[in-house]
Amino acid sequence: MIDQGRLHVTYSPPASIFAPIDHRRYTMTHSDSTGELYVTIGCEYDVSAINPYMRDEVLTEWVREDGQYRLNGRVYISGGEFDRQMAQVRYMIFKREMGTALAAIVNGDAGFFTYHPWLLDAPITNHFESVFPEYDQMVYFGTPRQYVWQSEHKDS
Repeated sequence: MIDQGRLHVTYSPPASIFAPIDHRRYTMTHSDSTGELYVTIGCEYDVSAINPYMRDEVLTEWVREDGQYRLNGRVYISGGEFDRQMAQVRYMIFKREMGTALAAIVNGDAGFFTYHPWLLDAPITNHFESVFPEYDQMVYFGTPRQYVWQSEHKDS
């Protein structure tokens, strides 16, 4: 669940609410201390938002294969600087929190889906990148429609 008041979205031109679709990239980061979520939408990843020591960002982009779109993501688990136990912890945290990250991305770009509603049913896959084979996986996370407006007001 996400608190929309803690979600901050930035468009990096030439990306806008309308375009592009191909290679539209999302950089999702957060603050552990405040719970704030940050999504940058652009044609390149926002490398300035990535903490090189924590590596807790989620990077996603729209890709077209065989005429079909999918939202392809990746998360960094370990390139060897973390031992197997820490890689396992990072993997478990990323899998547990992926719903929040995807909800932030989808809801942060809600206007885009108004103009391209068919993308709400595109598959989402995330590559967990690790030097340890058991954590180096491609995982299916459903479709953007599953993450639309997952927020704190579910009491209706």
